[in-house]
Amino acid sequence: MISIKSDREIEIMKQAGYINYLTHEELKKHLKPGITTNELNNIADKFIRSHGGKPSCLGYEGYPKSICISVNDEVVHGIPGNYKIQNGDVVSFDFCTEYNGYQSDSANTYIVGDAPDDVKDLVKYTEEALYVGLSKIKAGAKIGDIGHAIETFAHEHGLSVVEELVGHGLGTDIHEDPDVPNYGKAGTGITLKKGMVIAVEPMLNLGSKEIGILDDGWTIVTEDGYPSAHFEHTVVVTDDGYEILTGDKEKNGEK
Repeated sequence: MISIKSDREIEIMKQAGYINYLTHEELKKHLKPGITTNELNNIADKFIRSHGGKPSCLGYEGYPKSICISVNDEVVHGIPGNYKIQNGDVVSFDFCTEYNGYQSDSANTYIVGDAPDDVKDLVKYTEEALYVGLSKIKAGAKIGDIGHAIETFAHEHGLSVVEELVGHGLGTDIHEDPDVPNYGKAGTGITLKKGMVIAVEPMLNLGSKEIGILDDGWTIVTEDGYPSAHFEHTVVVTDDGYEILTGDKEKNGEK
């Protein structure tokens, strides 16, 4: 069932999202060659808790860490461990934060040091694809408008779209209705309504769209070993656009 959030709920989710945003900003300060993904996980866990939030990924369906860190050909759900970040790595941070019972969810991808031009383009265009999708959001639009815009943009830039993983609604739970695919047909799917909160999260690959899962039961990787990138924001639907909840609340406004 799709829920419409009240003004009070949206205000709480803005705070959850702001903690999420601040945590991403903190992680950027520490992302450099030599640091382990587990050290980054611990930095995030401590930071989220120190700001009154809760790292929602920890224990979610058995997930063992506080955030997901996916490197190079890992698409999503990479488990932090002893891996040391290297120059040229493509690193994605993806995590949820809870505040007063409500959730936020966002992801960012970074290149550590330098990388080939095609990898730089992958990261650049995946971030742009997120905003291309968001631009279709307003009350009365269709879910399919978002995915169609992302898919079209990705293919125009020679990138493939992971289809098995999609965006989603959220509120008191991390994953709520509706699903928000990164592909589809414009004018189809459910109608967006003011007060709906959704996470839009394109996952684009430099090579094939095909993916697999590692033996840890969590980490999703590209089958061909080419890198992947992932960007995500939680937004609330407004009458004529959207408002980002996982950004700098001092700068955010309705789009």
